[in-house]
Amino acid sequence: MARRTLAGIAALAAASVVMTPTAAEASPPGSKDVTAVLFEWNFASVARECTTTLGPAGFGYVQVSPPAEHIQGSQWWTSYQPVSYKIAGRLGDRAAFKNMVDTCHAAGVKVVVDTVINHMSAGSGTGTGGSSYTKYNYPGLYSSYDFDNCTSQISNYGDRWNVQNCELVGLADLDTGEEYVRKTVAGYMNDLLSLGVDGFRVDAAKHIPAADLANIKSRLTNPSAYWKQEVIFGAGEAVQPTEYTGTGDVQEFRYAYDLKRVFNNENLAYLKNYGEGWGYLNSGSAGVFVDNHDTERNGSTLSYKDNATYTLANVFMLAWPYGAPDINSGYEFTDHDAGPPNGGRVDACWQNGWKCQHNWREIRSMVGFRNATRGQAVTNWWDNGGDAIAFGRGSKGFVAINHESGSLTRTYQTSLPAGTYCDVQSNKPVTVDGSGRLTATLGSNTALAVYAGKSAC
Repeated sequence: MARRTLAGIAALAAASVVMTPTAAEASPPGSKDVTAVLFEWNFASVARECTTTLGPAGFGYVQVSPPAEHIQGSQWWTSYQPVSYKIAGRLGDRAAFKNMVDTCHAAGVKVVVDTVINHMSAGSGTGTGGSSYTKYNYPGLYSSYDFDNCTSQISNYGDRWNVQNCELVGLADLDTGEEYVRKTVAGYMNDLLSLGVDGFRVDAAKHIPAADLANIKSRLTNPSAYWKQEVIFGAGEAVQPTEYTGTGDVQEFRYAYDLKRVFNNENLAYLKNYGEGWGYLNSGSAGVFVDNHDTERNGSTLSYKDNATYTLANVFMLAWPYGAPDINSGYEFTDHDAGPPNGGRVDACWQNGWKCQHNWREIRSMVGFRNATRGQAVTNWWDNGGDAIAFGRGSKGFVAINHESGSLTRTYQTSLPAGTYCDVQSNKPVTVDGSGRLTATLGSNTALAVYAGKSAC
């Protein structure tokens, strides 16, 4: 989570969380591990997208923004300041939420909920569902006794007690060591499970002791629900991501930070051992992403504003066998605090500011590639020492990426069976000869991707 002041208060809160699956899960359970993160989409729009795009494209999961009643305001970060656990936020009511879960399930897509359980709100007022509240008093839910005694803002990331007991950007910090708080948080999550939810992203998990989260998870009606936690790595900090891998997945922020640096300032050739070889979390515990709603706003990662570079980074992530990938899908912004267009209603992709990155053809098509190549090792790595790379995924797929300033023509050695394949990047046929060779010309900042089972374009 970023360290911002009150304007971004909730923003940070949102960013701090990561999701985790069950302890030895290498990725979300099942054969499809890609999550579309439909940031601030309302539930009716998510339901429709599951049917029209996510299911057909092979996404395994959709992650929805926090559904709980929250403070009023148009800013996106109001969603990260809950005032009750009723499903009564700007994105829809309980009926709309339940319909979304059922509709997505019918389309073969599981549902993950961004869950805010580290804190409540700052300030006082009436929430989006009509509940009155003050910072340390949420009638019928929490009173001042349920919050940590430190009421100052977090100021020292080298001090574990300060990070996990003081207030993230001024938000009332729940005492998750308390029996009542643990029971109440688990009750909220169990209510979501009763509606069919398949997993959780735990926001600001770094600010909750790992033992507290393990205790809360043990109380779930489905303790094996997918679980990913937001624990931002900081060199030398008191709280480290590895502490949380026993409970589920942890979001690996270094992956996104380093992708930006490599794509912008270094050589793609360096990516040959990307992942654990760079000192990251074990692949089976890592949630990865090119950007999320916080990092696209604070500039620490690539974003939609990076155009083709951003697209290629997502292509690489989906082709490379490390971690479980999230595809961030949000909206255009110039004001970092601006909430979603139309209050979260998406009438159509690429209208009214909705970017729909999950539905960019070059990105969407790689979901099928990832599903088809699951479990296959990297083979036939090639690079030019600079910004052109290529690699196979056993006998199931092959990808080439040209991030150079000019076009590139060459013959690649693959491990694919001879035949005609569809390059899902250009939507044109590609031939692999009897020796497994493939010849192609790639324009600057384009890619090629072919995989078994996809022969016709």
